[in-house]
Amino acid sequence: MQYIKLRSRGSSVAFLQELLLKLGYQIPITSYFGTLTEAAVKDFQSKNKLVIDGEVGIKTWTILLEKTKPAESFGDKFLDEQDLIDFSKKYGLELAAVKAVNEVESSGKGFFIDGRPKILFEGHIFWRQLKERGIDPSSLSNPSNETVLYKSFTRKHYLGGTNEYLRMEKAASISPDPRFKEAALASASWGSYQIMGFHALKLGYPSVQNFVDEMYIHESNQLDAFGRYISTFGCLSHLKNKDWAKFAKCYNGPAYAQNKYDIKMAKAYQKYS
Repeated sequence: MQYIKLRSRGSSVAFLQELLLKLGYQIPITSYFGTLTEAAVKDFQSKNKLVIDGEVGIKTWTILLEKTKPAESFGDKFLDEQDLIDFSKKYGLELAAVKAVNEVESSGKGFFIDGRPKILFEGHIFWRQLKERGIDPSSLSNPSNETVLYKSFTRKHYLGGTNEYLRMEKAASISPDPRFKEAALASASWGSYQIMGFHALKLGYPSVQNFVDEMYIHESNQLDAFGRYISTFGCLSHLKNKDWAKFAKCYNGPAYAQNKYDIKMAKAYQKYS
């Protein structure tokens, strides 16, 4: 396991925060090792007869994994080598290119440690999805639902990790009308590749619920959704040509350069070639 400490960032930090949350520490899942995470780590170390330094090395990881047993929730849900080989053959792609994209775009893993698919709920998308279903969101918006229903994008309401399900469920429960549940499911990004639920029909799924059900099964189902997405929205040809900048722009949007997705994929491709 990666050694992490105060001011570390990345998927290992997010995994640590998931484990701590499962143990009852009320910390946000931010992928950033801040002072709240450090305090939780120190408390955990104190309670488990470890050196109290707030840093997570092999000993702290070992006890954390023993206490939380995440493998029992994940089961047999992870991608394996054959899944990537099959994907590369299906879409006529070089295996090294598939591995590069999987490394950079897959967000580490497709499931939270409770076994549910990774999601991120977007309240501004929920606003739009309600409008598309003939519901006026402005007539519903009030202080009781302001963290899940809002007109413009903001990060301030994210809770991260499994708490995103609480946000999605709160949105769905605004009304017993089944359109609210469907709109809520459509307003979250799902799985390893964070495909938005509202793309379900365009990607060939019979319904949003069917898409969501598929995301629960296995990371290979999430990889299938990724394949459908890059085929449907014109990203596949850029990946075949290994034009990383065009692929990143197609898949991640015009702000891809800020996160250096193209550079990261190019480096990963060289590693796997």
